[in-house]
Amino acid sequence: MIRKRLPALTLAATLFSSSVALADDVSIGAVFPLSGPNASYGDVFMSGANLAAKHANEDHMLSGDLNVLYEDSQALPQHGVIAMNKLVNVEEVPYVLSAFTGVSKAISTLAQRSETVAVNGGGVGPDLAALGEYFWNVIPLANNEVGAASKYLVEELGLKRVTLIYVDDPLGAGILNELEKTLEPLGGELVEAHSITPSAQQFSGVAARVRSSNPDAVYIASYGAQQLQIVKQLRDNGVDQQIISYSAFSLPSLQALPEAKGALYTTQSIDWDSTDPVTKRFVDDYRAANGKTPTSYVANYYNAVRVFALLAKELEAQGKDVTGENLLAQRKATDKFELVGGSVSFQDNGTLLAPIQVLEVTGGAGEIKKVYAED
Repeated sequence: MIRKRLPALTLAATLFSSSVALADDVSIGAVFPLSGPNASYGDVFMSGANLAAKHANEDHMLSGDLNVLYEDSQALPQHGVIAMNKLVNVEEVPYVLSAFTGVSKAISTLAQRSETVAVNGGGVGPDLAALGEYFWNVIPLANNEVGAASKYLVEELGLKRVTLIYVDDPLGAGILNELEKTLEPLGGELVEAHSITPSAQQFSGVAARVRSSNPDAVYIASYGAQQLQIVKQLRDNGVDQQIISYSAFSLPSLQALPEAKGALYTTQSIDWDSTDPVTKRFVDDYRAANGKTPTSYVANYYNAVRVFALLAKELEAQGKDVTGENLLAQRKATDKFELVGGSVSFQDNGTLLAPIQVLEVTGGAGEIKKVYAED
């Protein structure tokens, strides 16, 4: 390969002009699964984050362009820590998007130590609300989702005996704990809980045990390709009870799975037909680009990036540096944020509350069955 050598003066001028063009650009990071069995989540998350950055740049919210630097976690804690280290220590970003409960917990220590804001829009483990003041959540956590699911099963459907199939990680442990807490006061019962490894793909044995216990409903606490296999193999092995899960079931591949039709799942409630300017612009532009209605995950990561843009805009107006410390202080000083879904506030622990909706898998967009107000 032949490479042309630029004259020193030309090279210097090129580098200088490039540095001037990029001098005011602002970068944030994202630790997403970009490869492996959960890469489809990364695609969904990026679609929301990229649209928010596009809108921020169209509106000239900041002094320069807002860029999102993506690093691959493969949805694994160890890979997540490596990715976070690069974003914090090499790229020196002040704000990082995170996903998956295990990954989020793994990177939270570095976020605290480096005073870098980490924002989760995908993991729902309840303990994500207790990872320190630099860790924020723009998604309702499992205590909110599981509580709504338990109420709907018992009070609306009269299904009281529930079996849980859960992945052996912080997410699964969190959902197990919440089901144990929420079912009994409603008159329900957690009949059995079957733990599976994150890499498991064969579930005929689990299906046999579920058939034997004969519950009224089966709660699935998994994600990605694994949750598709659980649903398919339960149905293939004669388990015809009501299936219910959390927001991971909003993944397009699950929605299109024939065996999943009729399954229930919970997500935060967003009115996609709202006329408020932020929500309408988001929905209209997403539909125009993708030919379909967005999911709550897309909205979460749009909101996570928009929160940064709103905070950084205010810091720039005050002549302050856009650092993790200043972003945290500005978030605490801000009463309301205009986000997709409406005007919201952060709790003291850095988590947003939102209404929870129960939906049914219909083969297209999920059908809303009931909405529960935030607790």
